Amino acid sequence: MPSIDPSTSKKSPPVSQSKIYQFKNCRLVRDGKIVKDDFWFRDGKILNPEPVFFEERVRADVTVDCRDALICPGFIDIQLNGGFGYDFSSDPERLDECLAKVSKGLLATGVTSYCPTVVTSSPALYHQVLPRLRQRAGGSWGAGILGAHVEGPFISMEKKGAHKPEFIRNSVQNVGELEAVYGALDNVALVTVAPELPGVSEAIAHFADRGVVVSLGHSNGNLEDGEAAVSRGASFITHLFNAMLPFHHRDPGLVGLLTSRLVPRPVHYGIIADGIHTHPAALRIAHRTHPKGLVLVTDAMAAMGLGEGEHQIGQMKVRVAGQCARLVGSDTLAGSIVTMDHCVRQFVKDAGVSLVEGIEAATEHPARVMGLSGVKGTLKYGADADFLLLSDHEDSMTVLHTFIAGECVYSAPATPPLSFIHRQREKK
Repeated sequence: MPSIDPSTSKKSPPVSQSKIYQFKNCRLVRDGKIVKDDFWFRDGKILNPEPVFFEERVRADVTVDCRDALICPGFIDIQLNGGFGYDFSSDPERLDECLAKVSKGLLATGVTSYCPTVVTSSPALYHQVLPRLRQRAGGSWGAGILGAHVEGPFISMEKKGAHKPEFIRNSVQNVGELEAVYGALDNVALVTVAPELPGVSEAIAHFADRGVVVSLGHSNGNLEDGEAAVSRGASFITHLFNAMLPFHHRDPGLVGLLTSRLVPRPVHYGIIADGIHTHPAALRIAHRTHPKGLVLVTDAMAAMGLGEGEHQIGQMKVRVAGQCARLVGSDTLAGSIVTMDHCVRQFVKDAGVSLVEGIEAATEHPARVMGLSGVKGTLKYGADADFLLLSDHEDSMTVLHTFIAGECVYSAPATPPLSFIHRQREKK
């Protein structure tokens, strides 16, 4: 199992002293296609083998036969409310346990980085939870944390979904109110707001100035509201089609941002491809309209990985039957219970896209939203060695092994173990 020696990594040794790993007999998802090539990494970073071979004049220290597995970047989930019986918004006393269980459980689903999502809550809960959702590199302990996604409380009461109404705020009085509600914004990586609310325009500019990605969602706003918000710094749409005005030919609402000519930059959008939240035809419409902006999100809650019955999302009770989760006592959908590998498979099936396109929607696209292009969500040279070995035979896709920073952190049950063949380094 490859790993980084902490005693040498702290001292930044010459690269010639660091172990080089070469994965052979594999196929790579790279530059929008599947290519047959070897895969190299060192010190947790993907490596260009040419200068190693011709300039450093060394060979790989460790080789691995991948048995024709497909290698792709690790999945990134930027909207995840919880899973495996835990919820990020319900019990601050159990937050450390929640982070440990969810982060570890995600490895089996191919997720190597994620944003723990906190739904509309009281200021007291934000002040307890957000300081503890700091960025953290992934590893054997679990998937890495990119910072918190705060969904609410500045959202539309009419489009609240599974958000508790008594905590919703229908305006932003001034930017000082943001820190009064959330506390320090240091660990907030992504925030969802409704653009039509009074004062939200100034709040969007404030968030953007702080380096927080601003998303539009749980909104009753029209296209003009969305365009104004993007001009102030918003760049994402939370779970497109859900909790927003439906598309109308005279005012397409926030959906119209996918083709608006008045926005200064391309807008990305989240899609819950669970077969329930978004009809296959709607998936196809969104993808064919703006394919490079589509970002798969699970919007999963505590019931992910569990069976049917009653579960929690934030302060609300939900009932799971089959693959559907609804608020207790209503027909309102309440997040999903699916995993990211499921979403990739469902997206490929329902939208009729290639496996590469499905993978890019869970890797390259969310990395771009979070400002991590070239660092995560890619197999390009110099990127973090967060990657998956997949079986893609028989029109299916299964996670076999999950790697973070070059370390194997998960192997599927009954999967033959990878054989790491070590050799003594020789000068060429």
